[in-house]
Amino acid sequence: MLKNTQSKLTSSLSLLLVAILFFVLVFINNQLLSSVRLDLTENQVYSLSEGSKQVLKEIDEPINLYFFFSDKASKNMTSLRNYANRVESLLTEYETLAEGKLKLQVLDPVAFSEQEDQASQFGLTAANIGAAGEAVYMGLAATNALDEQKVIAFFDPQKESFLEYDISKLIHQLSEPESVKLTLITDLPISGGQNPMTGQADPEWTFYSQLQQLYSVETLGSDTTHLPEDTDVLLLIHPQNYSENLLYEIDQYALQGGKVLTFVDPHNESDQMAMMTGLMEGANSSSLYQLFNAWGIEFDTSKVLLDAMAGLDIRTPTGDVARHFGFVGFNAEQLDREDIVSANLELLNGASFGVLTKLKGSQSNWQPLIKSTVNSDLIDTNLYAQTRDPLELSKVYQTSNTQHVLAARVLGKASSAFAEAPEGSDNSNYIDSTNKLNVMVVADTDMLADRFWVQQSNFFGQMIATPFANNGDFITNAVENMGGSDALISIRSRGTFARPFTKVDELTVVAEQKFREQEQLLQQQLDETEQQLMQLQGQQGEDGSLVISPQQQVAIDQFMQKRVSIRKSLREVRHQLDKDIEGLGNVLKLLNIAVAPLCLILLLALLRALFRTKPKKAKVKKEGVSA
Repeated sequence: MLKNTQSKLTSSLSLLLVAILFFVLVFINNQLLSSVRLDLTENQVYSLSEGSKQVLKEIDEPINLYFFFSDKASKNMTSLRNYANRVESLLTEYETLAEGKLKLQVLDPVAFSEQEDQASQFGLTAANIGAAGEAVYMGLAATNALDEQKVIAFFDPQKESFLEYDISKLIHQLSEPESVKLTLITDLPISGGQNPMTGQADPEWTFYSQLQQLYSVETLGSDTTHLPEDTDVLLLIHPQNYSENLLYEIDQYALQGGKVLTFVDPHNESDQMAMMTGLMEGANSSSLYQLFNAWGIEFDTSKVLLDAMAGLDIRTPTGDVARHFGFVGFNAEQLDREDIVSANLELLNGASFGVLTKLKGSQSNWQPLIKSTVNSDLIDTNLYAQTRDPLELSKVYQTSNTQHVLAARVLGKASSAFAEAPEGSDNSNYIDSTNKLNVMVVADTDMLADRFWVQQSNFFGQMIATPFANNGDFITNAVENMGGSDALISIRSRGTFARPFTKVDELTVVAEQKFREQEQLLQQQLDETEQQLMQLQGQQGEDGSLVISPQQQVAIDQFMQKRVSIRKSLREVRHQLDKDIEGLGNVLKLLNIAVAPLCLILLLALLRALFRTKPKKAKVKKEGVSA
C-alpha cells in the first residue's frame, strides 16, 4: 500500500516537473531564442535582404508602422488573407531586426470604427471586394519622429515580388528625409500632357513617377544654360541642340566629381512631337558628341542595332505576329551580373539601340552594362527609320557574330571638352582634366517609354502599373547608385510566397486541350448531322410525308454509332483528367502528411542515437582503463 502511494507521488512529481520544465523552456525560447530564424524557402521569402538590413541600421529616430487589414470583412477571401499574413509576417521580421527602432501595430478597420477613421486620415485605399462589396483595407502607414508620414495605399498581390522593396523604400524615405536631388534635362513629354497624335491627355511616364516618389526631381528643358548648384545626379534624356553654355556646365560638373546619367539614341521612335513634324521619316537622333569625345566615348548615330536572338514578337498592322529585330529584349545573359545596377534585373526592353565603343587612347575605365547577343547586325539609321515592316528588316539582316556594348559606365580619367569657358559662362572654377569621372551612358531612349516595360490596369478604381520588364528598376537603380545610397539596390525583386501546383496545372492544360479537341470534333459531327437532317426534311413525297432512302438510313445509323463512340471517348478523357489530378493530389498529400513527418522522426531518432552512443562508448572505455 505504502509502495503504491509512493509510486503515485513519484509519478505526480514527475508530471509536475515536466510541466515546470515545459514552461521554463517556452520562457527561455521566447526570451533568448525569439530572434533565431531558419528560413528554408527557395527564395528566402521570410528573410530580409542585406539592403533592408542596411536600411534598418540607418534609422536614427523611431518609426511607427500601422498595418491596416480588414480581418473580419475578409473571412471568405482565402487568397487575400494569405497574402495579408505574408505582409504581416514580413513586417514582424522588420520589427524584430530593427531592435526597437520600429514599432508595429496591426489594426482591423471595421466599419464605423476609430481604426477606419484612422486609415482614412492616412489616405489608405479601401477596395470593395466580395459579393456584398465589403470595404477591405490592406495598407501600411508609417510616421517618424518629425510626424512625417508615408503610406502604401493597398498591397497589390500582383506586386508581391516587390513587397520587400516597397516596405524598405517607405522606411528609407522616413529615416532619410533629405532625398537625392536629381536634375533632369529633356524635351520629351515625360510629364504627360496632350498627345498631338490623338488629342487626348497622356499620363506622365511611369519611370518619371517612380523617380519623383524617391527623389527630389527638378526637370529642365534643353534651353537652360545653368545647372542647379545642389545637383546630386544629372540625368540627360535624348539630348539635342544643347547650347555651348549648357554643354560647358555639364562638362565641368562631370569633371568636378558630379554624376551624369545620360540616355542617347540613334533613332527615338517614341517621340510623338517628332512624328507630328515629320521627323520620323528620317532619323530622330541625339548625342553628346563634343563631351563624349573628350570623355573617351564613341557613339555612332548612323547605325542601329538589329538582334535576331533578342528580337521581340510584335503585332503588325495586318494583325499578324512577327519578330522585330529592332525591338529587342535583353535578359540576364546580356546584362552585367556583377554591377549592382543590373545584377538583379531579368529583362530590359527597348528599340533601335545604338552602339557604344571606347575611343582609342582613352584612359578612362570602361565597364559595359548591357550587351547585345552575338546574333546582331548594324544597319543604316535612315533605312531603319523608313522601314516599318519587320519582315523587310529581317531580309536586310546579316549576322556579324559580334557582341555590341549598348550601355556602359565610364569612370576615371578624362579631359575637358573645352579649352576655356564659352562667352557668358563662369570661368573661375574651370578645370581641364579629372580622374574622378563618373558617367553612365545608355544608347537608347525608347526603353523609358511605358509601352516597352509596364502595363497600366484599373484595380478597384485605382490605376496600377504592372511591370513586365525591369526598365524602371534599371533607371531607379542607376540613380540610386549614383546618388550615393546602395541600400535599396539588392531588394528590387524577391521570390513570391505562393507555391502553385505547376504539375497539376500542366496536367490540366494538357487534358483540357485534348478535351477541347474531342469536343470540337464532336461538335463538327453534330453540325453535319443537323445539316443532313435538314436535307432529309426537305425530301418529301407527293403526299407530304418524309422520305428517307435505305442508304440514307444506314448512313444515319452509322453516324449515330460514331457519335456514341466519340462521346464515350470524351468521357474517358474527362475521367482520365480527373484521375491524373486526383492521383497527383494523393501523392502530394502522402508526402506532406506521412513521408515528411516520418523523415523528421527518423532524423530525430538518429540524432538521439548518436548522442546516446557516444557517452556509452566513453563510459566503457573509462571502465576498461580502471580495470
